[in-house]
Amino acid sequence: MQPPSPRRLRILIGAETYAPDVNGLSRFSSRLAAGLAERGHEVHVVCPSHDGPPDVRVEDGVTMHTLRSHRWFSHPTFRVTLPWPARGWTRDVFAEIAPDVLHVQGHFPVGRGLVHAARAAGTPIVATNHFMPENLVGHARVPRLLQGPVTRLGWWDMNLIYRHADVVTAPTPRAVELLEKATGMTGSFAVSCGIDAARYRGDKPDASTTPTVLFVGRMDQEKRVDELLRAFAALPAGTEANLEIIGEGVMREEWTGLAAELGIGARTRFRGFVDEDELVAAYRRAAVFCMPGIAELQSIVTLEAMAAGTPVIAADAMALPHLVRPGRNGWLFTPGDVPELTTRLAALLGDAEMRRRMGAASRELVTKHELGTTLGTFEGIYERLLGREQRAVRAA
Repeated sequence: MQPPSPRRLRILIGAETYAPDVNGLSRFSSRLAAGLAERGHEVHVVCPSHDGPPDVRVEDGVTMHTLRSHRWFSHPTFRVTLPWPARGWTRDVFAEIAPDVLHVQGHFPVGRGLVHAARAAGTPIVATNHFMPENLVGHARVPRLLQGPVTRLGWWDMNLIYRHADVVTAPTPRAVELLEKATGMTGSFAVSCGIDAARYRGDKPDASTTPTVLFVGRMDQEKRVDELLRAFAALPAGTEANLEIIGEGVMREEWTGLAAELGIGARTRFRGFVDEDELVAAYRRAAVFCMPGIAELQSIVTLEAMAAGTPVIAADAMALPHLVRPGRNGWLFTPGDVPELTTRLAALLGDAEMRRRMGAASRELVTKHELGTTLGTFEGIYERLLGREQRAVRAA
């Protein structure tokens, strides 16, 4: 990691989902908070409670302020803070903390309330966008005919909040492009979510071991795990391989049934949620990592698989082409083209030397996404904002 900032800051991070939730946003937010605390800053997080009641506690050097939450109607594990009380709760917490800088991870009730409080206090605001309409319409079960209007409304609503930020970032250049095209916003820039790559390095299985194809992510429609199942089932006769799927979501039961229907149930393992050590072990033993999702603003799990030295096959959609260099560390396939995905899987599963070469390239490519670089970049942003604020006060 880069050296810590010479100035200790009081940083408030607002997140709509946070560990122990398992998703890319919660993983980024928790790593950002813990990493900044490790570098000597006083870090506070405001987020919905994981189990309902509000609480204040310290975890990994970070002070957690959890707000009363309720289960989201269409998802078994996701919880939200209701918008009408959130404004007052976030205002009170913000006043108690009195941060030097606010860094929000979304425009929903938690981020929205904190941005309003920061504006009133004259506190600098950094906003990172993780919003994807495909995720919104999936979680809310929006009918197909209404998805277009709901998507436009979602971007408009996000812009109402993010236009008040002093700095807006997104995880990849593609995510920045999407944000600016959808909102008309300008001046935002890319900062990788970052990972601790060393955490995932380890020996890969011997070439004689039956290779495993791994997917990690939510069992929700936009992840398109059904395409991976169909492609795996269509592998040439005699192909020895197993399929491991880690994650939970509303589609798990349906996709488990599909695996049985396709005749691959005995070779497919649905593991649900696993702890961090089990996840690292899964990355290390995987021969191939597959990400068929079409709504990835970066895909932290793909970065983690790359850090473990795993070749990647991913949908040619959203930000995934930023991570996969075709022919170098894996392959891209056209979303929905199951025969193409089958061809790519068969090529890698049948060639141990190609897997070794592409896995080494994955490790090399992931180095620019080191968490220390991400932390240093955000520290620099905070410092510049505070410097401008101080100069403005002196000039007045």
